[in-house]
Amino acid sequence: MNGEVRTKGAPPSSGMGRVRELGRKIPTPLKSPILIAAMLAVALIAVGEMVSPGFGSYPQIVQILRVASFLGFIAVGQTIVILSGGAGIDLSVGKVATLAAIIASRTMQGSDENAFVGIALALLVAAGLGLVNGLGIVYLRITPFVMTLGMMGVAHGLILAYTRGVADGRAAPSLVGLVNGKLFLDLPGVVLLWVVMTVVVTLLLRRTKPGWDLYAVGTNRVAAELSGVRVNRTVIGAYVASALFAGLGGIFMVGYTQTVFLNLADNLAMPSIAAVIIGGTLLSGGIGGYVGSAIGAVVLTVLTSLLTTLRMDEASRTVVNGVVLIVLLAFYARGRKLRS
Repeated sequence: MNGEVRTKGAPPSSGMGRVRELGRKIPTPLKSPILIAAMLAVALIAVGEMVSPGFGSYPQIVQILRVASFLGFIAVGQTIVILSGGAGIDLSVGKVATLAAIIASRTMQGSDENAFVGIALALLVAAGLGLVNGLGIVYLRITPFVMTLGMMGVAHGLILAYTRGVADGRAAPSLVGLVNGKLFLDLPGVVLLWVVMTVVVTLLLRRTKPGWDLYAVGTNRVAAELSGVRVNRTVIGAYVASALFAGLGGIFMVGYTQTVFLNLADNLAMPSIAAVIIGGTLLSGGIGGYVGSAIGAVVLTVLTSLLTTLRMDEASRTVVNGVVLIVLLAFYARGRKLRS
């Protein structure tokens, strides 16, 4: 009993006591995951500038933001899904984004006349896949991990069936201009659109009933249902939104590359989850928001760019990227314990 009390009390001279004392001395704002992620992005840019002069130049930062926006759009839906709780996660976003990009580009075929139809059709298909995800999770009670993993395979099969293994199609000039052109302050339209989307999504989450319902469901589904929240509808809507934003991210990627590939966005599923967690959203749901996820997307993009600048081969970049992510996630987990 005495030993237990002593551990809880943790005198300043003990290791645990010093850690907790240090945690109490850190100003509360500095414990914010959003602020920490932002400082990390700045630090990585500073390191890149020291290693390769010009890495922190304005044109290079604009380019980083352009590339980060693709992951940022996909992370919108991933944030919503994770906030919904119930071990919510969407592993299919990468394949859904690729499928949407292929549908959009093959419908556009480099023509502005077909741009609206191509984008609408791609988003409709993406929403359909998200709806199937939500229905399977809610009514068939399949765990999100298994359901979305299965949907990843379904989307891959649809890609092969639709393309017969040959990816063709070109982005409409208007889409290319939106992504690669320069508008205000030399920023491309896709970055400005991402900023607007960040504000809109944040307001929807924090200032509207659907947003409040999402947080309530993520915090405690039983309590939310007893309070009159339509839990099933909220969860299904979260997965539909995830697929829609994944499709949107894939379409913007086509505007960047101008042509499509069979694996265009396949590798963005795990980074979208990492961006959400780095931004401070709890995997258990109910706590977090999209601003942090957006900054998390920037952090991951800067890290990838820095590793590329260091001329690391793909295998080494993958290893370093994975190690850094593990360290970051472990740090955040420790930070939450200190805050509690």
